[in-house]
Amino acid sequence: MEKKLGRPRSEKTKSDILNSAYELLIENGFGAVTVEKIAERAKVSKATIYKWWPNKAAVVMDSYLDATNIKLPIPDTGSTIEDMFIQVDNFVKFLTTKKGNVIAEIIAEGQYDSNLAAIYRKAYFTPRRNISKEILERGILRGELEKDLDIEITIDLIWGPIFYRLLITGEEIGDIFIKKLINYAFEGIGHK
Repeated sequence: MEKKLGRPRSEKTKSDILNSAYELLIENGFGAVTVEKIAERAKVSKATIYKWWPNKAAVVMDSYLDATNIKLPIPDTGSTIEDMFIQVDNFVKFLTTKKGNVIAEIIAEGQYDSNLAAIYRKAYFTPRRNISKEILERGILRGELEKDLDIEITIDLIWGPIFYRLLITGEEIGDIFIKKLINYAFEGIGHK
């Protein structure tokens, strides 16, 4: 029987690395996190980190997703407008926490790191977009929305202003703004 070289992957070591990366991310922000600092805090070598992740962005994003991986409830109140308001409101409330503020930093870093952008789009934003899609599809089935509604554009119409305020203007994204945004969007798409 041939003996395998090296240690088997240790889930504890991997968990320690993810926890260390996440703590550094929350304490110092994305830009200040380095593989060296993660390794030092996790008490592992940089080589150990590079066994599992190709770069800093990948380990930091994995740590963020691991720490904030909450099963997202899909609202179903019987009203498409109310369901969309709940989804947007829950996300905005998260964005205003310290953990949520990291999203803006990660998006900014993704402008220079296409691998990071691909990771956060697939692992973080696509699931949220799919919830919006499900809400709108239910609205079509219930007859609240037109059958030929362009769901993808409608999702952009709703979420675009949220991220515009988050990333560009810095203006408040509170309940009043969200209610007006959802109501205007649904008036525009011909909500029945």
